[in-house]
Amino acid sequence: MHFNSFLLIVTVSFSLIVASCKQDLNPSISPNILYQSNFKQSQDGWQADIADYSTHQQDIQFESGWAALPSPLDSTRKSVRVSSMNRSDDLFMFLKKKLTGLQPNTDYTLVFDIELASAYGTNSIGIGGSPGGSVYLKAGATATEPAKVLGDDFYTINLDKGNQSTGGKDAVLLGNIGAGDDVTSYKLITRSNVESPLTVRTNAQGELWLIVGTDSGYEGLTTLYYSNIKITAK
Repeated sequence: MHFNSFLLIVTVSFSLIVASCKQDLNPSISPNILYQSNFKQSQDGWQADIADYSTHQQDIQFESGWAALPSPLDSTRKSVRVSSMNRSDDLFMFLKKKLTGLQPNTDYTLVFDIELASAYGTNSIGIGGSPGGSVYLKAGATATEPAKVLGDDFYTINLDKGNQSTGGKDAVLLGNIGAGDDVTSYKLITRSNVESPLTVRTNAQGELWLIVGTDSGYEGLTTLYYSNIKITAK
């Protein structure tokens, strides 16, 4: 065999091995996926906050942070934990994150796929509503940063998310956080708006602010663990 032919075979073989390794490392990479995280390394820049409550309402017990999934789930997996007491019967508990590197002033049609751990039965009964069936999961995006706004001693949010079981211009309803009938321990559930994608326009810098949150009709404590968030452009 000539040396040049041998070199060509070795080079081609090495290229195939490298390509195969890259494919194994990234089996689900798609050019349409704008963002995805399972929070393995960190909270990945997601910020937590609450809105739709009065300054006079006390003992809301709002907490958030990077945490392991709770028992009986796999505690080696990480998540973003959020928790609050709904004193207003309408509390909105949310996560937000800025997404960069998009085309400026361009419409994107987004599908949100959310995995989270919930311990609340869909058919459960509680004060004001069901801890599972009356807490509604929403996701959306805007060109400006979502923020709570104080007016007349009441905090609202500066986007149209709708109210409880209805979505709005800036956020769509993905369903409720019910993990099934008669559930009393944490289970992983998934929610998506694949049947009703949301169209949003980026700002002049090619940015969008993502938002995921719960609009609650249950007047009690809700503690959730967001374990995977994926946003795909259709």
